[in-house]
Amino acid sequence: MSYMEMSKSKAIIYALLAAAFYAVNVPVSKLLLSQVGPTMMAALLYLGAGIGMAGLSLADKGEKGDRLDRNDLPYVIGMIVLDIAAPIFLMLGISCGTSANASLLGNFEIVATTVIALFIFKEKVSRRLWCAIILITLSSILLSFEGKGSFSFSYGSLFVIAATICWGFENNCTRSISSKDTYQIVVLKGIFSGLGALIIAFVRHESLPGLRYAAIALVLGFASYGLSIFLYVRAQNIIGAAKTSAYYAVAPFIGAFLSFMFLHEKLTWIYLIALAIMAAGASVTVTDTLIRSHEHEHQHTYTHFHDGHMHTHTIVHSHVHDHYASETKHGHHHSSKEFEKVHISHR
Repeated sequence: MSYMEMSKSKAIIYALLAAAFYAVNVPVSKLLLSQVGPTMMAALLYLGAGIGMAGLSLADKGEKGDRLDRNDLPYVIGMIVLDIAAPIFLMLGISCGTSANASLLGNFEIVATTVIALFIFKEKVSRRLWCAIILITLSSILLSFEGKGSFSFSYGSLFVIAATICWGFENNCTRSISSKDTYQIVVLKGIFSGLGALIIAFVRHESLPGLRYAAIALVLGFASYGLSIFLYVRAQNIIGAAKTSAYYAVAPFIGAFLSFMFLHEKLTWIYLIALAIMAAGASVTVTDTLIRSHEHEHQHTYTHFHDGHMHTHTIVHSHVHDHYASETKHGHHHSSKEFEKVHISHR
């Protein structure tokens, strides 16, 4: 196996691990919410991510990206405020509804992010992605419907959808600063969003949990938010944002599977129908993402004279060019694959 193939395989593993780490969040949070208030839980999750990634940043002696500056401040503030609201809504949704529903409804973030990018940032959306949006929205409506003989909706599902809308706006804020130091972004997001949620928790008269449950929540936040983002970015640097997003789309389905396995939540016909529609919508998103990722190769030839001899050189540069409008990133991404200098002739 070549070095490039090994790098790609490692990147796919990173992307799937990022999805798995995030997927664990919902079912484990469901268990912890019996001992921890929803707003306090959101605060501990983000504080765990911020503290953990700050530690990793200190341990990592490698080269990091550019630091954030004053021009990035509006996006940073927006990111932090939305990251305070989103996990609070999610924890409220999990506490009111089922873990499996909450996991699957996480895919509505694709809809929220794309629609916001379309109407606010004026980005184009393909026909295939519009089809995915319709399918995911239909599935989300079914998952939100209580199905008890009336047209009433589950408060839990509505809270989860509110969380995905907040994350949709947050994704578009983070997109504007995504080229900067990833460690700094995740640490700022974790620490300040966590502290903001902590203040709200105290205002709501939620008390700190026991040391054992607080420690579990912090570790869960480090893994499901901190490490998940870190691995996502590492994968993106090798195979591009579009393909990484495609592999990451398995996260809601892993979360739903864990909910059935460990929380023993019941299957209903409405849930199974919604699951099939959601899977179809997610698969359309994946194929749209992968189709839009393609490779370009550029060849440049130049000639020069040295010691009375003419030298001709050809430089071949190939890279992956991603056009995408996906779950967490939008726009264009270039990922360099190789840079080869070939000596063609000497005469």
